[in-house]
Amino acid sequence: MQNLSIKLRITIGIGLILLLAVLSTANSLWQNRSVKYESGEVSGSWIPAIDNLGRMKGDLGAHYLLVSNRVSGRDSREAAVFAQELETLSARLAKETEVYAATLLTYNEDSAEQGRQEKALYADYQTKRDAYLKLAQAALVALRGGADLDAAALAKSEFADKGYAAFEQAFGAMQAILDFNLKGTAEAADAVREKVARVEYATLAALAVMLLVGGALMVLVPRSVTAPVQEAVVLARRIAEGDLTHRLQTARGDELGELLRHLSAMQDQLTQVVSRVRQGSEGVATASAEISQGNHDLSARTEQQASALEQTAASMEELGSTVRHNADSARQASALAQQASQVATQGGQVVDQVVSTMKGIHAASQRIADIIGVVDGIAFQTNILALNAAVEAARAGEQGRGFAVVAGEVRSLAGRSAEAAREIKQLIQDSVERVAQGTTLADQAGQTMGQVVGAIGQVATLVGEISTASQEQSAGVVQVGEAVTHMDQSTQQNAALVEQMAAAASCLQGQAQELVGIVSTFKLDATRPA
Repeated sequence: MQNLSIKLRITIGIGLILLLAVLSTANSLWQNRSVKYESGEVSGSWIPAIDNLGRMKGDLGAHYLLVSNRVSGRDSREAAVFAQELETLSARLAKETEVYAATLLTYNEDSAEQGRQEKALYADYQTKRDAYLKLAQAALVALRGGADLDAAALAKSEFADKGYAAFEQAFGAMQAILDFNLKGTAEAADAVREKVARVEYATLAALAVMLLVGGALMVLVPRSVTAPVQEAVVLARRIAEGDLTHRLQTARGDELGELLRHLSAMQDQLTQVVSRVRQGSEGVATASAEISQGNHDLSARTEQQASALEQTAASMEELGSTVRHNADSARQASALAQQASQVATQGGQVVDQVVSTMKGIHAASQRIADIIGVVDGIAFQTNILALNAAVEAARAGEQGRGFAVVAGEVRSLAGRSAEAAREIKQLIQDSVERVAQGTTLADQAGQTMGQVVGAIGQVATLVGEISTASQEQSAGVVQVGEAVTHMDQSTQQNAALVEQMAAAASCLQGQAQELVGIVSTFKLDATRPA
């Protein structure tokens, strides 16, 4: 029965009850029809026949009394009145006899034997009635004067002697027919009562069977439904309580079996989900703890990096200030180098003039004194310029060291030129023979002055390049400072973001722990795979 669907079970139960109800109703209808038929036979055949026979019996007795009173002289009415009454009575008796004879034709095959018996009784009645009527007719004819007095007396005597006996026999035959019908009516009534009792017994039996079947179905069908429903309720209650260890096995093939299998499959799926969620939540909790620890470490390193960047920014500010100062110094050195270059150029021109003058000594020795004075002045000025150049080179520091050497040599050369001029002035009288030597020295001085001019030009170029490089370096340092400032700002923002991430990781860790606590309320079967 467990393999039958609930719908089929209910259908079978209701079908059985309906079938029993239909069978009981059909039996009741058939029995009622039979009872109705037999009751109709009693009320429509037997009782009318008995009523008709009773009237026939009464009319037959009335006929005998009427004839007997007339024959005995007790009826002295006129013959026409008597004849009218006798004719009416005879016609009524004939009509009643005809009606009774018609009822004998209503017997069916089931009551053929009964019909033959009653027909035999009726035939006997007819014979005896005809004998009685013959005697009565003969007596009445004799009374109407159709015969002599002796014949009339004989007819009266014969009717008096035999008429009553014939009447009594006919009346007895009529009574036999009436008794036969009364007996048939009683038997038919008994049959009707028996059939009614059988209908009642059959109805009660069908009702008892329906009650038994209905009671059995009321017990079996709910039991077959409520038992698996209780199992499903127990399983659902345990699942609601977080207990996933309860296993449910069923071999039912109905809807409830399918429900239990689906509940078991749902429990398996829920077990897998809870296992995976538990593993995932534990993994999330571990990962969030590691993330939180990493964020704390990252926050500490970020703070250290921010502090280092602040120090770097301060150092870059100091470096920028130094570079700007160097750039200013380089610009000043470049200006001084330009001035020194101009002075050296002027010195070169003077040396050229000295060379020209020395060359002109051969032609104008008388002007040597003047020229020596000029040379002495030039040497003095050169000495001053060299002194200034040495001072500026000293100010330039390391970068002006080469220029200081050149300035020292120029100063030394100026000193020698002055000394030579003094010696020439003192030895002017003896300089004629040394003019050639002086000319040579002047040429050398011119060459040296040219070298000095070239060196000073190179120094000016180098100082200009140094100034340009210092300016570019200052701009680069400014850019580096700005970049460091941006890096410091970014580091501060990263530090704030790291703090937010740390807070989020802590929150995630708390939620993961809470999720682990929630999932831990479920009890899993350790023997089943996750």
